[in-house]
Amino acid sequence: MKALLLYPKFPQSFWSYDRFMAIAGLKAVIPPLGIITVAALLPAEWEIRFCDRNVTAETEADWAWCDIVILSAMLVQKPDFQGLIQQAKRLGKPVAVGGPYPTSVPQDALAFGADFLVLDEGEMTVPLFLEALERGETEGTFRSIDKPDVTHSPMPRYDLLERDQYFMMAMQFSRGCPFNCEFCDIISLYGRKPRTKAPHQALAELQALYDLGWRGSLFIVDDNFIGNQRNVKLFLRELIPWMQAHNYPFTFMTEASVNLAEDDEMLQLMSEAGFYAVFLGIETPDQDSLATTRKVQNTRNPLVEACTKINDAGMLIYAGFILGFDGERAGAGDRIQAFIEETSIPQPMLGLLQALPNTALWERLKKEERLMESIDNATGDQNTLMNFVPTRPVTDIAREYVEGFWTLYEPSNYLRRSMEQCLKIRTVQGRGQTMQFPLGRGLRLVAQVVWHQGLRRPELRGQFWRQLWTMVRRKPQLLNMYLGLCAAGEHFWEYRALARERITHQLQAEPVAPLIQRSRELQEQH
Repeated sequence: MKALLLYPKFPQSFWSYDRFMAIAGLKAVIPPLGIITVAALLPAEWEIRFCDRNVTAETEADWAWCDIVILSAMLVQKPDFQGLIQQAKRLGKPVAVGGPYPTSVPQDALAFGADFLVLDEGEMTVPLFLEALERGETEGTFRSIDKPDVTHSPMPRYDLLERDQYFMMAMQFSRGCPFNCEFCDIISLYGRKPRTKAPHQALAELQALYDLGWRGSLFIVDDNFIGNQRNVKLFLRELIPWMQAHNYPFTFMTEASVNLAEDDEMLQLMSEAGFYAVFLGIETPDQDSLATTRKVQNTRNPLVEACTKINDAGMLIYAGFILGFDGERAGAGDRIQAFIEETSIPQPMLGLLQALPNTALWERLKKEERLMESIDNATGDQNTLMNFVPTRPVTDIAREYVEGFWTLYEPSNYLRRSMEQCLKIRTVQGRGQTMQFPLGRGLRLVAQVVWHQGLRRPELRGQFWRQLWTMVRRKPQLLNMYLGLCAAGEHFWEYRALARERITHQLQAEPVAPLIQRSRELQEQH
């Protein structure tokens, strides 16, 4: 069997970092870990070609060569995912699809024309799919309510990647999250019992990347890295001597719940292992909204203090914030802005709440008849109106989002927060603790940042050079990190205009009129 594995394009979004990638001479931030893990589950005798369309598009020769097309996608990739299925069908190629989007909304994949739906987690369903092919079946849906033991998960096929085109490499240590946030689809996809790989298994993946020549930053893509605290500490205790023996070839970034700040031992181990950044789901400083959405782990201790502790452990903070929770009070956007200013979080991901399929929020709003089926905005991007009737006027929420995002990413504000965050991070002598650029890309990136912000833009020129001098004097160890944040600003300064344009357009679109009217009616009832 000749299999063509394709990963669809991402649209321009918060996380696409388009301008940053361009000035760094790269194509994508991280590789698609799911589909290269699926590649490792396919029979050894199969011939495989893989194209991440965010890096290199497949050719007509690839389409002619293959016997089957295999796709994986997230919600945000819907347009290209649909186009690839339809292209395959035009060419008479059978199509198998999987990943978070088809798993959550299988009816879309069927409507687009997919033949095989290989859903849920591939370790359980890829073998069922392969057995169906052996029997000569030409279509089928393969699901499993059981969760795989990820200690038996195969090593991803890192060798299939054009590794020099990515800003980071990626690995996964665990799946699942112990918490029960109402709006989150992770627990519906992967469950509330975090399953982890064995330490030796994770180290083997790192060794494989090391042997392939990768040096630089690595994203541990777990949705909550510290979900199974016992097992992650076992891993970190073995990772530390491995990193020391290999002279710290990588620095790590991951996602974690805010209760990370409550565990001093975890913070110390992550620091010693070379973690330079963590993404936190803060969502909002409003305690009543956190309680409403069942994000109880964020209510136990002051959030500002939690951020300070994580900075003290040597880590940069990225964070997500959401507007539109039920019962949210007016001015929520202003309170989020004030929190971000107090903590100096440089790249806050501010978004409007979406009811994602199969989440507890989706089910509740469905029962309350508040889902808006005429609005198909649940795309996984951050700048789409909510797809349900909120408890306060949607126009007010949208205005707070647009004004907040525009202000937060005003260039001088963004650069100031970037420096302030770096100055808050405690540095540790003697090992890597910062964002690392891929080999050969660092000098180009620095030159581009100096040109765009230190020379070309007169309104930023003075601030850029003053802040650069401050960093050189006070935190030279974090100069890479600071310049990386500066470069990322080029993306966000473009993206804020796009976000404002998209929201303004949606508010004026005909299908949104009923949403605006119903949100006013609901407000009057309350």
